[in-house]
Amino acid sequence: MCINMYIHLTAMVIYHHQSARCSTHTAFQYLFLTTFAASRDFTLQPLGMPRKAAWRRSAPVGLSNHGMAVSSSRPWRGRADPFAVVAAPSGSRLPEQQKTSESPLSWFRGVYLPPALHPLNKTFVKGGEWQDIDSTQEKRRAFLQDFCRKYNSRKKLQTHLVHLVSRIYVEDRHKVLYCEVPKAGCSNWKRVLMVLSGLAASANNISHDDVHYGKHLRKLDSYDLKGIYTRLNMYTKFIFVRDPMERLVSAFRDKFEHPNSYYHPVFGKAIIKKYRQNADEESLQTGSGVKFKEFIQYLLDSHRPIGMDIHWEQVSKLCYPCLINYDFIGKFETLEEDANYFLQLVGAPANLKFPKFKDRHSSDERTSTEVVRQYLKELSKEERQLTYDFYYLDYLMFNYTSPLV
Repeated sequence: MCINMYIHLTAMVIYHHQSARCSTHTAFQYLFLTTFAASRDFTLQPLGMPRKAAWRRSAPVGLSNHGMAVSSSRPWRGRADPFAVVAAPSGSRLPEQQKTSESPLSWFRGVYLPPALHPLNKTFVKGGEWQDIDSTQEKRRAFLQDFCRKYNSRKKLQTHLVHLVSRIYVEDRHKVLYCEVPKAGCSNWKRVLMVLSGLAASANNISHDDVHYGKHLRKLDSYDLKGIYTRLNMYTKFIFVRDPMERLVSAFRDKFEHPNSYYHPVFGKAIIKKYRQNADEESLQTGSGVKFKEFIQYLLDSHRPIGMDIHWEQVSKLCYPCLINYDFIGKFETLEEDANYFLQLVGAPANLKFPKFKDRHSSDERTSTEVVRQYLKELSKEERQLTYDFYYLDYLMFNYTSPLV
């Protein structure tokens, strides 16, 4: 913490010793210092707890009720702090007006998170069959709000806005913002957003490649800071999540148990090289055949041979739920009901329903609780516990029951 404070103080000194018209060079000095701070593990631990103690604490085995967990005093590990201040990655854009006329600090002085939470507009909702889903929504939002209030003593937070919204898609016609969580229905949600925005007539006729590589949808970080902040406060923000262990196993099956021209050579080769003893030459060259246990060893390694990926990154780091204040929280376990209720809320065309088809590998059994249980059997008890710890915040924030570890 002392080092982190020193770095930010140094950045402030650089800023205040410049003229009112801060140069681009000074802007990059500040970004370099804050990026360096973010790259070190200087996240916040609970008040009154020494950093080493916070890091050593782990989740109680078999924790089954996260309502109890939220009301307890159990801290999270330093890396999983939901309120850690995030600096921009070194390649972040600087708006042209910021480069030429204003310091980077002045842009963030008036930008506070989280934005206001909206009451859901039910003008377009027809029929009384949605009452149970609406009640569930209120409970989910209240639960997350209680969690965020409990673990955050600050009224307002300042952070790097562009980085926080890099996973959020914008649909301006119906004024919605969607944070992408891979393996939680995101491909079909992108199809729906394309229909809502007028880019496609039907969600059922859009290919996987067109969804993910067509660049049809605009992300929130492509707007200037005023555009970002305006949309965060005016649009309906929604997110769909999934049981963390199911999401993890689903990602592994998709990326490593089927031919893949990216994940095998990029991730597979690195994983096999580091974690497999006496690996054969073919495996080292192709990266195919990664075992689930090897994948988990990579996931839990603080010195991974290759970085993280959005398909297994924690939702707390992808979408920052305590900083963005999502108005609607859907779950993969109730995907169809939640999605179609949300479409009514935002006034989508009556004939637009959330797609039911599986995007890829349609012949495979869906990753269910029973499938997850079979994969977890490949791990030691300690590995299962550490994997649970890795996703502890996701379990807590969205009130998921812990797996049998």
